[in-house]
Amino acid sequence: MSYRGRFAPSPTGHLHFGSLVAAVGSWLCARYAGGQWLLRVEDIDPPREMPGSAESILAALPAFGLVADAPALFQSQRMAAYDQAFEQLKAANQVFPCWCSRNDLAGGLHLDGACLAPPAADRTPAWRLRVPDIDIGFDDALQGRQTQNLRSTAGDFVIRRVEGYYAYQLACVVDDAFQGVTQVVRGNDLLDSTPRQIFLQQCLGLPTPTYLHLPLALDAGGRKLSKTERAHPVDPTHPMPALRRALAFLDLAVPSDIVEPGLALADALDRFAPESLPHCSERPAA
Repeated sequence: MSYRGRFAPSPTGHLHFGSLVAAVGSWLCARYAGGQWLLRVEDIDPPREMPGSAESILAALPAFGLVADAPALFQSQRMAAYDQAFEQLKAANQVFPCWCSRNDLAGGLHLDGACLAPPAADRTPAWRLRVPDIDIGFDDALQGRQTQNLRSTAGDFVIRRVEGYYAYQLACVVDDAFQGVTQVVRGNDLLDSTPRQIFLQQCLGLPTPTYLHLPLALDAGGRKLSKTERAHPVDPTHPMPALRRALAFLDLAVPSDIVEPGLALADALDRFAPESLPHCSERPAA
């Protein structure tokens, strides 16, 4: 299969610098490999979403020269696929209903493969994946060899929430397979999620892509730039300052005489190699 990469923002705010870095990094990897760059809007958590942000993000990307090779996939339109994956796990006895509250777990992990609380007829349960005592290992293209004991780190994790919403882990692996993604390029904050996703891929018989986790952009206080931390959005009407910063963050500083986003990306691509990306897991946003 030819290379397919993707950028998959959650519509919880406007495009900000940390997300722009992830978008640029994934775009560069796809174009370097001569492959496709796809978009996916991860809009399956309505309580966290900001009205209009999906449209805002999709409209902003072309202003930075980031044009996808296909229309964006919206997870809110993919419920039938998640239902099918859930029923497959249920039929294989790999999931169980759980009425445990956070107090029941005392802030710890669920490790028992069955609910600790009695069924409650007046409450809808969450559904958890049974997690065995196994080590999941993978070679990250930038961060190197990673190994995680899934049981001690994640425990029996939720794949369908009490509210009926599917969890990120399940939707992500189903859609990566559906879109034919061959490499996931994203921020290092999701490195710990990767073993859970690999295990789910194994449970569902889905292919496992390769992974490359980019360093996180930090604010002046050393905190991750994110929409939930009210990171300032980038300005698509004046894209070059933020694009210059994003490329410099990836050690691909743009010459000062380049003043158009498409030319800036082309210049960076001429000098780009995935192994040349900065390896450190956290970096200050310049």
